[in-house]
Amino acid sequence: MLRILRELDVTDKRVLVRVDYNVPLQDGHVADDTRLRESLPTLEYLLAHRAKIILVSHLGRPKGTVVAELRLDPVAQRLSELLERPVTKLNECLGPAVHRAISQMQPGDIILLENVRFYPQEEANDEAFARELAQLADCYVNDAFGTAHRAHASTYGVAKFLPAAAGLLLEREVTMLSRATHNPPRPFLAIVGGAKIADKLGVLKDLIGRVDAFLIGGGVAFTLLQAQGARVGSSLVDERMLDEARQCLQKAREHKTEIILPHDVRIVRESAGGWEHAVAPAHEIPDGWQGWDIGPQTGALFQERVASAKTIVWAGPLGRFERPPFDAGTREVAQAIARSGAFAIIGGGDTAAALQQSGLAHAQNIHFSTGGGATLEFLGGRKLPPIEILRKG
Repeated sequence: MLRILRELDVTDKRVLVRVDYNVPLQDGHVADDTRLRESLPTLEYLLAHRAKIILVSHLGRPKGTVVAELRLDPVAQRLSELLERPVTKLNECLGPAVHRAISQMQPGDIILLENVRFYPQEEANDEAFARELAQLADCYVNDAFGTAHRAHASTYGVAKFLPAAAGLLLEREVTMLSRATHNPPRPFLAIVGGAKIADKLGVLKDLIGRVDAFLIGGGVAFTLLQAQGARVGSSLVDERMLDEARQCLQKAREHKTEIILPHDVRIVRESAGGWEHAVAPAHEIPDGWQGWDIGPQTGALFQERVASAKTIVWAGPLGRFERPPFDAGTREVAQAIARSGAFAIIGGGDTAAALQQSGLAHAQNIHFSTGGGATLEFLGGRKLPPIEILRKG
């Protein structure tokens, strides 16, 4: 069992809250505030209990150096608008100025520390750095499920030094995802897409034996197809992953877990007259052509399998959904999930964006997880250190 926010004494306390505000920025503004909105229930709970809120988050991959474009000022501005109260942004995570600002806080005040990944000690999970962060507060709340697969100083190390609990978002994620890990209703279907097989192969292996079947699309499919000896034209293939792809396919055979690859694909090539479109067998894509989406036969097959499923996990779009008409496969399968009534977990920003484009953001049977890698590792049965340290006993 997790230690949860409602069990933590936060009234009039300084509360260090790890949030996931790793959001896209455009022209100095937050382009998508979904992750900010997801954190609001926890922040509103703390405000109702007169807490002094100290927020810590990362943004992008600055690799331990200060990157001006990755400062959190736009995040503070948008969060202030959402909460309808001031959010004070500091230019550091540690140091005299930070301690001075915190010492002057009143109940209900909110401070956002600077991008914690400007400090190399963060990703190194440096204990001294974690201890310094802990000294800023009386207790700690982790509400950053999207980073729960990373044992960093602000997601894991701090919890060693303060009374700690899961925020409302993290609690909800663990509750919902556990429905797919503890005796899930079957058939249990995993849909795996996206551009890069390197991001998904470990998860595929973890889920073999846990799910009944995989539906594979996106760029992931072409490396697996080529590993089977298919001709995939100029489609996206990670040559370095072919041996591992073959091992994955073999493991699936041994566990009698179906891996269903596309039968046909929508393909394109650039010509003097622009982009040409066609449909081809997935195992025989002509030279010079690229697969950009599952084909109509595959779409129908995938929808049929979805209709009979009881539990579904989906990570990664099935085609280049941002380029119509190559959103068709993703959109049609998403609509089939909404019709099916199966309990579905959608993990990863691209997949969520694709489904929201399909008008399914509020489908009652779909849980949109705020994690990408964290969601998949949790579902694959891996222990996530930032969550494990919050468990009782």
